[in-house]
Amino acid sequence: MGYEQGLSGLAAASNDLDVVGNNIANSDTYGFKGSTAIFADMYASSVATAVNDQVGIGTQLAEVQQDFSQGTIDTTDQALDIAINGSGFFQMSNNGSTTYTRNGVFQLNDDGYIVNAEGDELMGYAANADGVVNTAETVPLTIPTSNIAPQVTSTVNAGLNLDAQDDLMLGTPTVTMAAGNTGSLTSSGATVTNAAAGSNTDTYTVTFQVTGGTTTYSVVDSTTGTTLSSGNAYTAGDAIDLGDGETVTLSGTPADGDSATIAPTATAFSASDSSTYNYSTSFEAYDSLGGSQTVNVYFAKTGSGTWDVYAGPEDGSAQLVGTADFNSSGQLTGVTDISSSGASSTPTTPNTFVLSIPNTDGSGTPQQITLNITGTTQFGSTDGVNSLTQDGYAAGELTSFSVGSTGLLTGDYSNGQTATLGQIVLATFANQNGLVDLGNNEYEETAASGPAQISTPGSTAHGTLEGGALEDSNVDLTNQLVDLITAQRDYQANAQTIKTQQTVDQTLMNL
Repeated sequence: MGYEQGLSGLAAASNDLDVVGNNIANSDTYGFKGSTAIFADMYASSVATAVNDQVGIGTQLAEVQQDFSQGTIDTTDQALDIAINGSGFFQMSNNGSTTYTRNGVFQLNDDGYIVNAEGDELMGYAANADGVVNTAETVPLTIPTSNIAPQVTSTVNAGLNLDAQDDLMLGTPTVTMAAGNTGSLTSSGATVTNAAAGSNTDTYTVTFQVTGGTTTYSVVDSTTGTTLSSGNAYTAGDAIDLGDGETVTLSGTPADGDSATIAPTATAFSASDSSTYNYSTSFEAYDSLGGSQTVNVYFAKTGSGTWDVYAGPEDGSAQLVGTADFNSSGQLTGVTDISSSGASSTPTTPNTFVLSIPNTDGSGTPQQITLNITGTTQFGSTDGVNSLTQDGYAAGELTSFSVGSTGLLTGDYSNGQTATLGQIVLATFANQNGLVDLGNNEYEETAASGPAQISTPGSTAHGTLEGGALEDSNVDLTNQLVDLITAQRDYQANAQTIKTQQTVDQTLMNL
């Protein structure tokens, strides 16, 4: 009997050496899971019921059990190196046959499919042109090389500050003598003393009274109907105050009842003359073909808390698109939109103007753009932009891509846009040790493993992914070398069993 036990022991030790040697050989294989040889004892079949005199007839290999514990994750910075952190396997397609792997070394083939070293295609959920992921079925994942389509600019959001202390866009006030004057009253002209004063937009009337050889005058703000002063002694050539931002100088001898009217003079806007507006900014507008042109927006202060807004392409003329009004706290209270016909109206969407921009590259023209200035303020600080965004962009080429923890493949494009290209899935099994090892770090499901449970990384019982990283083999070389020594000793001991049995037999034959 010693021969049978010894031979089974030799076979078992040899199997153990094979398993340990395979572990050591794959200690640097990405995604490799180490194995352990599991043995069971053997007894001769018997109908006897006695249990106290049974002698075993050796051992046998019961199974080779894999250890699916997590391996160390190393960073590689390669976009298509992907590590699984936690449970799960990548689903692969080999000419229609489905396999599973933990090895995350992938690359692109000449058709744009994500494949492993054997050419098997990585499976996942596809995304449409709008980046919407279809979770109905898994398909081989590809990285599209086509350009991302342009998007036309339709809305621009501008948050600005317009300086409350900016000058009003007014020229030198006009002085007009009343047609019925009988004296010799003349004017040296009006002078603006404070160009930022809101009262400069008002019209003023200076009227003279002559009583007993004494000449006095009164000043009335004709716009508001307010008398600013009266009974002031007139001295020819002395400046007369009008509101708090201008004066007028009159000479000559007025007759009783003579008067002069001083009216504001609006500054004619010109995009090419920066003295006709207070502040300007610009943005890039993209048309339906992805062509772009610079659109300038100009702001001209026309009153206390009132600004005219002009806009137009950089190489064209700007048009008045509306007015913006602010309260005494510097907050925007509303805008008036002015159409191309000159008609004014309150916009349907608050605080917006509609710009009409011509295009010449074959795209739709004129291009309608909504300028939204919600959040714009009029504080006593420098004119400037706090935020400026628009929703259009040019066509773009794929420059790079990355894998997120939930498996989303995200592409980065040359136009600054990103797009979802697809989503990698993971498969889990009720019994991982029921999988058949096909080699090349690939497995196949069996009845023992149960069907694959496909889901997105990070969902229940599924691990997450790390892009630009790989999972190392989980083999501990120190333990394997100790196991190697143990298996060697086991082999030697079983060989000694056979040798001893041989000696016993030789003794019997020599009697």
